[in-house]
Amino acid sequence: MTEDKYAEYTKAQCPEDLTRLFVERSNEGDADGVAALYAEDAVMAFPPGSQTVGREAIRALWAKVLEARPHFTPEPPLPTLVSGDLALTSTPPSDGAGARAQVARRQPDGTWLRVLDQPEFQRPGG
Repeated sequence: MTEDKYAEYTKAQCPEDLTRLFVERSNEGDADGVAALYAEDAVMAFPPGSQTVGREAIRALWAKVLEARPHFTPEPPLPTLVSGDLALTSTPPSDGAGARAQVARRQPDGTWLRVLDQPEFQRPGG
């Protein structure tokens, strides 16, 4: 998979677009489209207890996950925190068990990509 392959996808114009695009592409079973939301050097804290490092590894992971055709429901975002070219986005899961958080980085063209992704964070004792 080349960088050009990912360039064909619609890019996030603001940090909040990343979650919406993730849900849309995941529900379409599009692992390449999901990977296009991540920076080359992104780190995702998944599967639980481990890390997946790099866009290609994240693409491979999502290809396996999406084979089961899970359905993702958009969750209302918490307020985004932005400092320069970094943004922290988060959503509370509908089951109330913890939180999801991502750090995005503004790209030279003004669009945003995820660099850190904590898809599931359980509260202590949760």
